[in-house]
Amino acid sequence: MYRNKLSVLLAVVLALSFALSVRVPTATAQDLSGTITVLSHRTDLDKDGTLAKYSEAFKKLHPNVTVNWETITDYAGEVATRLNTTDYGDVLNIPPSLSADKYPNFFSALGTVDELGKKYQFITEAAYEGNVYGIATTGNANGMIYNKEVFKAAGVTDVPKTPEEFLAALKAIKENTQAIPLYTNYHAGWALTSWNTGLQAFSGDADYANVKLPHLDAPFASDQPLYQSYKLLYDAVKAGYTEKDPTTTDWEKSKSMIANGEIGVMNLGSWAIVQMQAAAVAAGKDASIIGYMPYPTSVEGKQYAGAGGDYKIAVNKNSPNQEIAKAFLTWFVEESNFAYDQGGIPPLLTAKLPPAYDAFAQAGVVLVVDTPAKAGEEGLVNNIDKESEVGWNNGSGVWQSTVVDAARGQISESFDDLMNAANEKWAAARKSLGVTP
Repeated sequence: MYRNKLSVLLAVVLALSFALSVRVPTATAQDLSGTITVLSHRTDLDKDGTLAKYSEAFKKLHPNVTVNWETITDYAGEVATRLNTTDYGDVLNIPPSLSADKYPNFFSALGTVDELGKKYQFITEAAYEGNVYGIATTGNANGMIYNKEVFKAAGVTDVPKTPEEFLAALKAIKENTQAIPLYTNYHAGWALTSWNTGLQAFSGDADYANVKLPHLDAPFASDQPLYQSYKLLYDAVKAGYTEKDPTTTDWEKSKSMIANGEIGVMNLGSWAIVQMQAAAVAAGKDASIIGYMPYPTSVEGKQYAGAGGDYKIAVNKNSPNQEIAKAFLTWFVEESNFAYDQGGIPPLLTAKLPPAYDAFAQAGVVLVVDTPAKAGEEGLVNNIDKESEVGWNNGSGVWQSTVVDAARGQISESFDDLMNAANEKWAAARKSLGVTP
């Protein structure tokens, strides 16, 4: 939810970059004529005129087409209600609460998974029974946001590729700068759950999160990704490489802190890049000082990062303007550079990553898109987690906070005590729910 709460400063970054980033096609395609309405949750981009500029760019390709935007503050709630009618625009972002089996009731099929999967990323995330009903407007990767100037001042010239190198980099930052090496955002709670995304980085396995994990009795064992990811956090806190009092951390303040060189690195999804870059611009610095690095680990010599699509753009199946709507959708995901403007992963497989992902490109990071759960096992991981009362995947950050508390000596349990207890509860919950190995 936080990726959509951009500060007003983000508008400045987008306004400065828009003229350079939007590619307006020079040749006209099939002559289309009419007016369409596009629903969006991006009220900020409506207010600063960015959405209107997308309309203008599309009009240069199709002079007889008018694209109107309708932005909605409570997008997920209002659009979910409007789906009970036929009045939900011509083009829209699919509400995240809508289950895949309902897609054919509301949206036009855009093609098959086999066809579109050769062209776009994240296709299975808005597909049902082999047909695709939405395409990601942008994608997000998992990793760590860092201040390049802080790393340089600390003498860290290479992005860490192992846990040992990462901890050594934090040590160098502590010894050679005034910055907090790793900022946990402990107080925010949800931010601590970012360490869950180590699942893909430490496993390098698209099947791990949804297919294999629910059938493991000990997902917190020392050879498993959850253990390895949270051990990295624990070790950093234990060594004194994080803030002195995590209970006083401030999410909003952390943006200006990392921009001003008061923080070295934070574990956050790539959706946060543009927010930190906007803070850098506000601080009178270049947005490029904010970088994004993969988790410092590899599997058989390769580095991996979990990735997934953001909102999926779709066509209202009741729209009388099907041809125009589909033409706009295709242009938006392929030509508008919306994803690039947002610092996200472009949906086109052939597109380049934004500059903030330079560390990803240099390391040859492989993006891991989770395989969907098997039929009948949708939500099984969450169900086991809830039954076990471990709560590592409920988004609250409560379980994660115990890892930090153990590392700073606020509770008596050791790291292995916490992991062993989680394994016992998880195994009992699986047995209680009748989940087979």
